[in-house]
Amino acid sequence: MGGQVIKQKAKNIQAMNVKNIPLVLDRFPGNPILRPNPQNSWETKAVFNPAALYEGGKVHILYRAIGESDVSVLGYASSLDGLHIHERLDKPAYIPREPFEGVNPPYPQPATGTPGSYISGGGGMGGCEDPRITKIDDRVYMTYVAYDGRNPPRVALTSIHINDFLSRQWNWKKPVLISQPHIVDKNACILPEKINGKYVIFHRVYPNILIDFVDDLDFDGKTRWLTGQYEIPIRSLSSDWDNHKVGAGPPPLKTKDGWLLIYQAVGRNDRYRYKIGALLLDLKDPTRVLARSRKPILEPDVWYENEGWKAGVVYPCGAALIKDRLFVYYGGADMVVCVASVKLNGFLEQLTTNHKESAAPAAAAPASVKMVPPPSEPEEMIQPVQGYCLKCKSKIVIQNPRRVVLKNMRRALQGVCPRCGKNITRFVKTAPRVSKDGKAK
Repeated sequence: MGGQVIKQKAKNIQAMNVKNIPLVLDRFPGNPILRPNPQNSWETKAVFNPAALYEGGKVHILYRAIGESDVSVLGYASSLDGLHIHERLDKPAYIPREPFEGVNPPYPQPATGTPGSYISGGGGMGGCEDPRITKIDDRVYMTYVAYDGRNPPRVALTSIHINDFLSRQWNWKKPVLISQPHIVDKNACILPEKINGKYVIFHRVYPNILIDFVDDLDFDGKTRWLTGQYEIPIRSLSSDWDNHKVGAGPPPLKTKDGWLLIYQAVGRNDRYRYKIGALLLDLKDPTRVLARSRKPILEPDVWYENEGWKAGVVYPCGAALIKDRLFVYYGGADMVVCVASVKLNGFLEQLTTNHKESAAPAAAAPASVKMVPPPSEPEEMIQPVQGYCLKCKSKIVIQNPRRVVLKNMRRALQGVCPRCGKNITRFVKTAPRVSKDGKAK
């Protein structure tokens, strides 16, 4: 009897200890692990939003890079310990090859866009953005955002044999679009295992995470698209941190407790700051959410997450399990590559103990998801704006405007002159800060 009481007390103490520990990732003190490289013209301005795959005793990283052309390409680096970069290639691992990636687009250049047109984060001239990679059997599948500089960005898919990938022979299969036209669809990743004989693809049409089950990955890029069969919605309470939009991060990782899906989210009360959360999905039915972090597990609080093309951004695209630790790779401020980690068992224990979702049966029928153009997203949609071109000495509508944060931390819109191609910067007026007594600071 006494032994049972002691065991119960021990369990209660353990539960209290778990409850008092915050569910957070620990930043690597050596961040950022990748910075823009002035020696390579294709990655001089930004390197960010990295995919990751742990294979052959190292973490393989494919990161988005922007250089002098303002076109997004993908670079390669690797790490033996998950933290320090041991290899970084001088040439891109993947470059745009198709019209839907901005190569010889079927419309006259320069493309000025239309009111409400999509503006790509970190660069407005198109290319291949924000990759995710998944190994299934002997192939590495890569999903990414294909953007031609004018039309709404869509999800694209390609693949490569694992042997070619490991030997860095970039024999990628011809890419195809897999999301519907005229719709902003992003944040796609593929589950590394089939469920009931079907592949599972996560993606995002504002504001929710969507899930599709497909028989194969042989999309033709012309007649067959993702439809959004199921959804993981934003939270609904005004106090929730992820109640504006959510998107899948890296491909889910299989754990003893379920599929661990790291995701990014924005809240209505903090609309210009991207934060990171965690979801635990049922191993047999990944449409069923078992646990969901009630607070962010990482917020953009340090300098390298705020000084860059877009202040206040931590954007996860890669993750790896190495021994007993979870490593999450993310972009900081649309400028650099960073990593944060945590002991997996403790993280899962906290997630399953303190962040359980209310019990609900697996979805028996597709969620009611209408694949129509979503409402405008303020942080991604910029109306036409005029700026002054010093070379032309006149006001003109800025081509491909994007929000930036300058070194002095002033916010601005930056783009190019459609006549001469020179950069144009226009400062953005911000609302004055107000103190508690109601006076402007």
